[in-house]
Amino acid sequence: MKLFLPLNVYEAALERIRWVFDEFPNVTVDFSGGKDSTVVLNLALQVAEEKGRLPLKVCFLDQEAEWQSVIDYIRVIMNDPRVDPMWLQLPFKIFNATSSTDPWLMCWAPGEEWMRDKEPNAITVNTYGTDRFKDMFDAIPRTDYPNEKAVRLAGVRASESPARMKGLTSYETYKGATWGRKQDEKRGHYTLYPLYDWTDTDIWKAIHVNKWRYCPIYDAMFQHGVPFNQMRVSNLHHETAVTVLYYLQEIEADTWNKLVFRLSGINTAGKMKADMFVPKVLPSMFKDWAEYRDHLLDKLVTDPAIQTKMAANFVKQAKDWDDEKVLRDLHRNQVSQVLTNDWEGVKFSSFVASHASTRINAGSKTTSKYGGWRQTSMEDGNKELA
Repeated sequence: MKLFLPLNVYEAALERIRWVFDEFPNVTVDFSGGKDSTVVLNLALQVAEEKGRLPLKVCFLDQEAEWQSVIDYIRVIMNDPRVDPMWLQLPFKIFNATSSTDPWLMCWAPGEEWMRDKEPNAITVNTYGTDRFKDMFDAIPRTDYPNEKAVRLAGVRASESPARMKGLTSYETYKGATWGRKQDEKRGHYTLYPLYDWTDTDIWKAIHVNKWRYCPIYDAMFQHGVPFNQMRVSNLHHETAVTVLYYLQEIEADTWNKLVFRLSGINTAGKMKADMFVPKVLPSMFKDWAEYRDHLLDKLVTDPAIQTKMAANFVKQAKDWDDEKVLRDLHRNQVSQVLTNDWEGVKFSSFVASHASTRINAGSKTTSKYGGWRQTSMEDGNKELA
């Protein structure tokens, strides 16, 4: 059920961020250079100025294999006098979906030839106790604020996927707010998403109405015909980002050349395009997608530990479905997991979201007792209460 309230998304986001500043002594904006984090940053700067909390700490975890347009934009942001820059260019590893023989990029590893030089004001020593990208976001506040409350503001939105919609409206994160994630409740560490109910239209209207500077890679992608929901500014080789390799060479040829030199599998992925990762037709020599999956797992995945892990994942993934057509779709999804060396099962989460209604014992839909908020648009002044 949706109840409409007299507030638009812009006003609601400012209210949320003001509340965040009142609740937390340490506020950091996680910045990627993307459109969503651009809006979060500008709203947070406005509130920080209102409350005398400038400069605002802004964190960019540099994954090395980034669009050059993003890096140029990040430099502008980090040199803003209102910003306390936290540009992390330290050793950690991030998954490479384009190769089963070279599955990791060791970002900023000593002795390697990086895609570009480090920034003069960057943090280059990893003191956070982890070398995994996804774990860094919890490790940073745990290290920097071990005995203080701290919050990170980020640009995740519910409209991006059904899983995010459920996660951002169903469970309490902090003092009744559902729009976030608990990092370390005992220490008082949280990540909150004040734009969780915004649409793509809301994001772009806010940028243009306020004349905020944004990363020009979006203009290049638009001119290239990239669909809005596929415009990504994050790293260039993760399993959720490999589609950018299909047009990277045309938009940023120099970045393409550096990436091909830096990481194996890139050139093949860029040339084969979608057929490399999501085959549309079952090869004639296999009786079904499951047999094709097992063949690929045996021939392409060379690390025995990863091979065993993926095989176990496939068994677990299949137990909640019994419909023949759905299982066929699942096996095709698992083929894609093998082709991208996705041993963590990231692609499976997308499958679950698109087939939720056919899942065995999926459970009934429930409404959060905390009442997750959702705005309808910037224009109409209405707010929906989930």
